[in-house]
Amino acid sequence: MFPMSRRGQLSHPHNLLGHLLHRIATRIIVAVPTILSISAENTAECAESARRPNIVLILADDLGYGDLGCYGQKLVKTPNLDRLAAEGVRFTDAYAGSTVCAPSRCALMTGLTTGHGRVRGNALVPLRPQDTTVAEVLHRAGYATGIVGKWGLGEAGSTGTPNLKGFDSWFGYLDQKHAHNYYPEYLWQNDHLVPITGNVAPHGVATQRAQYSHDLFAAQALDFLDYHRQDPFFLYLAFTLPHANNEARDRGMEVPSDAPYSDDDWPQAQRNHAAMITRLDAAVGRLLARLDKLGLADDTIVFFSSDNGPHREGGADPAFFHSSGPLKGYKRSMHDGGIRVPTIVRWPGRIEAGRVDAFPWAFWDFLPTAAELSGAAVPPKLDGISILPELLGAARAGRPQQPHEYLYWEFYEGGFQQALRMGHWKAVRSKLGGPIELYDLATDLGESHDIAAEHPDVIAKIDKLLAAAHTDSPDFPVRPPAKKPAQKPRPKPAVSSSSPLPLRERGQG
Repeated sequence: MFPMSRRGQLSHPHNLLGHLLHRIATRIIVAVPTILSISAENTAECAESARRPNIVLILADDLGYGDLGCYGQKLVKTPNLDRLAAEGVRFTDAYAGSTVCAPSRCALMTGLTTGHGRVRGNALVPLRPQDTTVAEVLHRAGYATGIVGKWGLGEAGSTGTPNLKGFDSWFGYLDQKHAHNYYPEYLWQNDHLVPITGNVAPHGVATQRAQYSHDLFAAQALDFLDYHRQDPFFLYLAFTLPHANNEARDRGMEVPSDAPYSDDDWPQAQRNHAAMITRLDAAVGRLLARLDKLGLADDTIVFFSSDNGPHREGGADPAFFHSSGPLKGYKRSMHDGGIRVPTIVRWPGRIEAGRVDAFPWAFWDFLPTAAELSGAAVPPKLDGISILPELLGAARAGRPQQPHEYLYWEFYEGGFQQALRMGHWKAVRSKLGGPIELYDLATDLGESHDIAAEHPDVIAKIDKLLAAAHTDSPDFPVRPPAKKPAQKPRPKPAVSSSSPLPLRERGQG
């Protein structure tokens, strides 16, 4: 396996002493204020609160709200993620940062919605030096920081590569199109291009398959845990399963084996899709087992989620497994099926096991939550809030959970769409200047009844919020509809739903 490393350097034994001295020095600096504040009568209580947890963030790619057993899935086996939910809290109303890859990951890393963030679509726009990530916040707090898997926020040579955005070590795909191919000819380790022996994929589709990237990522994550078991650490494990290899078209559900579904009377693409999810689940199980073996389970908070809703690519059909569950839509939709995602958080002894929580929150809340867990200062002007009181309970956290006034999304492929959730209200505007659809999620989870006409006061408020939540971006401009000269009406030509779009609009996430 490729050894994990410090920033920009390959790991070798002669680096270990310097690494150890650095971690000891950091721990002393961080610990001094805590030690000075402890009084004789509350030593035990303060000692418990002063323990900073390790943070593991596991992100699936295009995993639907209904794809896990603990969210109602009946056909696909996910025992380890179901166990994670039984040992932690399962959120019913957690949301991704966007309905496609790159902007969703930007929201996750920077604490900003797509109305304010740097990356708002799948175009190759990198993070800038001034865009603060959760890894930078935790690195400054003394955490060892590592990312394994898929990045999508900066190409090689840009200002947005992982090592420039707070990660000490990095292994995986830099851009989302490269990440489509599960048998890549190379991957990145820090700023080094690492050939993957035995794989040949001249046009993004492998002709020779030897090493499956997901399995490399799973092994690399375990190496990270082993190497940093004495450190406070942040591991961002960004798996690519169960995303399709779009370049392979209807054969895009790439997996070494369709077991344990080989004998099921399903289309091959669906057997492969199920096998990809179960393979993801098995990797999570191995990670949890390694935390147990290292004695780190109680000191580690594990987050699991997905970057957006289920896809309809590579031969997969989200209706086959009811991958959106009771929700409307899937990937690239601004209805909840495209943005509401399965989300589980476990911290043994601190988070009540087996809890089901309906608190609405989104990816931009992860950064301030991680900052509070680490004792780090939260960067200013974020859209996110810490949800630590909701995770721990108000009594243990020492304060009630602050709710969001609203959650906001915008989407640029094929035009400009917006969505907003305010309490039980969900609003969708499908085109610039178009009407606002309104749904009551308390009684209409599937967003099937547009009740905008019945609530003009709510629509008026949401209209103002949609305007206030967006700031202009030169990289993702919002173009008003072009004015066309008056002409005689004529029948509209039939347009295939599979018609190709320009690359910038089509997206690659």
